[in-house]
Amino acid sequence: MLIETNFKAAWWLNNAHLQTLYPALIRPTPALTLRRERLITPDHDFIDIDWYGEEHQSLVILLHGLSGSYQSSYINGLQRSLASHGFRSVVLNFRGCSGEYNHTARCYHSGETEDIHFLYETLRLREPNTPMAAIGFSLGGNVLLKWLGEQGNQLSLFAAIAVSVPLLLDACATKLDQGFSKVYRGHLLGELKVYIRDKYLYLQRLNKHVEANKLAQLGDLSKINSFWQYDDRVVAKLHGFESSLDYYQRSSSRQFLKAITVPTLLIQATDDPFMTDAVIPRLDELSSSVKLEQTAKGGHVGFVMGNNPFKPCFWLDQRIPEFLKSQTIY
Repeated sequence: MLIETNFKAAWWLNNAHLQTLYPALIRPTPALTLRRERLITPDHDFIDIDWYGEEHQSLVILLHGLSGSYQSSYINGLQRSLASHGFRSVVLNFRGCSGEYNHTARCYHSGETEDIHFLYETLRLREPNTPMAAIGFSLGGNVLLKWLGEQGNQLSLFAAIAVSVPLLLDACATKLDQGFSKVYRGHLLGELKVYIRDKYLYLQRLNKHVEANKLAQLGDLSKINSFWQYDDRVVAKLHGFESSLDYYQRSSSRQFLKAITVPTLLIQATDDPFMTDAVIPRLDELSSSVKLEQTAKGGHVGFVMGNNPFKPCFWLDQRIPEFLKSQTIY
């Protein structure tokens, strides 16, 4: 179902790149008093999760984007907003994103749903009757939608929201090779290369030489300048895909939308510089549980409103709690 939106881009950020860059680079992120918890995964690695809010409230699981974490401005802002609306939240920091490298060569990718399922099952065992929802941004949104589709009617969630999702990974990888989008590509690839290098050294210091050697076998990554190359060399080799194309085809979440049974809101901006119009799903690809809210502007995880540049309105912090409250949770 396609639903109307009330989002109107701020006149002073009336451009996809300004919408994308302003909240990422300029939005303040006040320190929150978070409670960190470490969970040991079934493969004897770990994930760190960060809690915010009052006990006994409904719980919202948050999934960040590529190279993000609990410190990302959109996560920080949403945790504060959710708390003001009576929701607890917990951030799943994907492996290696919590401030400490994980202990195996594998980390995370757009189709990796084992860790979100492990976290969900852990929380459900602890709190079988707590109303729960899940929200994912960008890569985290792709993970969320894929997981929802894989699990079908096996999940006890009252709502899910996915924002700025690269629903077709191959199309998005190609888009990042074009025009100004290459700036985002260069920044992200630079961070990923440093991550692999530093994680290799970290694993060596831990005497985890078998795992470190898996990273060494990836070879020199310095000349990689596209996600097609990076995902072929790194993600495919570390996570059991035949190639970047195999990874994209198996992990793109658009093919899972029809199987989703949890009430889900998908928020996509037409001008998102990480993708093209071709990424937006057709209405006949959505299950009856999925609502698509498509905005003309908003950039990538931007969606900034307001007439006063000194008092920006971060629309997602309003829209997300609004949707959660619109769902029956008891």
